[in-house]
Amino acid sequence: MKEILLLKDGEIVLKGLNRRQFEDVLKKNIKIALHSLGRFEITSAQSTISVRPLDDGIDLDEASERVSRVFGIVSFSRAALCEEKSMESVLATAPVYLEKQLRAAKTFKVEAKRSDKKFPLKSPEICRELGGVILSKYPHLKVDVHHPDVTVYVEIRDFGAYVHADSLRGAGGIPVGTGGKAVILISGGIDSPVAAYMMAKRGLRLTAVHFASPPYTSRRAEEKVVRLLQKVSRYAGPMTMYTVPFTKLQEKLRDDCPEELFTIIMRRLMMEISQRIARDNDCAALITGESLGQVASQTIGALNCTDEAADMVVFRPLIGMDKQEIIDISYKIDTYETSIEPYEDCCTVFTPKHPRTKPVLKFVKEAQQRAGFEPLIEEAMQNLKVTPIYPEA
Repeated sequence: MKEILLLKDGEIVLKGLNRRQFEDVLKKNIKIALHSLGRFEITSAQSTISVRPLDDGIDLDEASERVSRVFGIVSFSRAALCEEKSMESVLATAPVYLEKQLRAAKTFKVEAKRSDKKFPLKSPEICRELGGVILSKYPHLKVDVHHPDVTVYVEIRDFGAYVHADSLRGAGGIPVGTGGKAVILISGGIDSPVAAYMMAKRGLRLTAVHFASPPYTSRRAEEKVVRLLQKVSRYAGPMTMYTVPFTKLQEKLRDDCPEELFTIIMRRLMMEISQRIARDNDCAALITGESLGQVASQTIGALNCTDEAADMVVFRPLIGMDKQEIIDISYKIDTYETSIEPYEDCCTVFTPKHPRTKPVLKFVKEAQQRAGFEPLIEEAMQNLKVTPIYPEA
């Protein structure tokens, strides 16, 4: 009995003339997610993508797990492909393929979708005939059309007949790569990996920028960020991480700028450098993990001063979320335990005792200009470390 995966499009179905482009990107992303498992035939029709294994022994459990993280899929099912597109084949396949679910259930119902209008039986007739066969083979079952323990689905499509049980929830969103490209400023904390995940869900292809300040930050802190990005990459796809040598800039900041402005000027320097990396990689936006009011650098006044350092759009998907909401998502995407490992990033270096929560942009810019960071910014840009990121195995 041949098994396939049936994937249901999400928001793509709402697209107009460019819907085909979204579907093509989605199929490409599915292929990338599954490529190490073997060969698959991936086709789309009638708002459904079918993923058919071409090699023997392919792990469909793992394949299901991987497609569950591909943005653009609202739900998916592991289904049996009937040998023929006939009612006889459906009746022979469904009770056998779904034996485990049917034996464990007390109630069931049958739902049919007949996309191929040439099929001789209509949907109610398909449901009636298959329901009768299931009842005869599993007499302990009762029909419950409102709250069944298991629903048996029959899909009659142009290219075949399929049977499966209840669908599983997909990742939703829109395919990565359809929304453009952006740079995520990634730290080793809880927030920025969640921000990366949320903007990838809106179709952005990500490039990551991390700031390292050895010896104030350790090698383990950078390795921690790589592991976080590998987890995010399971959803966002492969990406590149640029590690910025930030030590000299932070030491100059400590020596030449007012202490209460350390954090806001540091954030401005990060935005300037990230924007240059973004332009070099054809990215049109920056992404941060800031949440309004969470710390001193995330007040309205501080964010205004930070944004002035960049002239491209800055996305802050967490801006209205509280910490618990962010933590809940970090558990969902499996980044929380890594994020709380005790290897701190450069944001904790030279933290002022009394940071300015209502900075005045004029004075911030004057302090930054007096220090003269440009030569050190150029030096940092020439010494970027490039790390390719692939999904965690």
